[in-house]
Amino acid sequence: MEFTIEHRDGLASLVHLTMQPDEPVLELTDALAMASNVGEDTVIWLHGSNPERAEVMAATGRTTNRTLLQMRVPLPAAAPGIETSAFTSPDLDEFIAVNNRAFDWHPEQSGLTHEQVANDMAQDWYRDEGFRLHRVDGALAGFCWTKIHPATADDPPLGEIYTIAVDAPFQGRGLGKAMTLAGLDWLHNQGLEVGMLYVESDNEAAVATYERIGFSVAREDTLWRPKQ
Repeated sequence: MEFTIEHRDGLASLVHLTMQPDEPVLELTDALAMASNVGEDTVIWLHGSNPERAEVMAATGRTTNRTLLQMRVPLPAAAPGIETSAFTSPDLDEFIAVNNRAFDWHPEQSGLTHEQVANDMAQDWYRDEGFRLHRVDGALAGFCWTKIHPATADDPPLGEIYTIAVDAPFQGRGLGKAMTLAGLDWLHNQGLEVGMLYVESDNEAAVATYERIGFSVAREDTLWRPKQ
């Protein structure tokens, strides 16, 4: 069990509980006792949910309305079939505009700012070449930003589709699938054998697209809030 606390300005603290598939539910019970000391309004991300663990969470008086699926795919995947280029600094404003139009509904990805992008780009994992852009007649039609996770005791190195979107005027052309494949292609060229991403469980269109590529669900993460 991994237990971390994320303190957020003006918001309730967020506790992350990460469980491996073979960990007993008693580990979760002990972690929830620790989480209760953080605050009554604490929000909990349970990374590695299943029905038994969900029952334990519900018994604490919390409710969930959000589940993220972690999906994985063996690499290489199919060829992308489109041309992409690496991100450059003149692309920044256009990228932010496309992102914020595409994710205006999303609780974390909406309202992206220059400061937030700069913080991500300052991380050790960031590479311009891993941030793939596709243009149509000069306009940014879509992007696929990737991230490489080093190997851990439980996982091989993972190549993540960190964030991906297609701007509204270019949707319906199959670019979502093509951009995903472009990101996976770049990750495979870095020597990775497993790709992964996170997707909202109720985003049925995106889940179906990823399944057609070859992704399958490896883990479910649920967000639990105190009942109002």
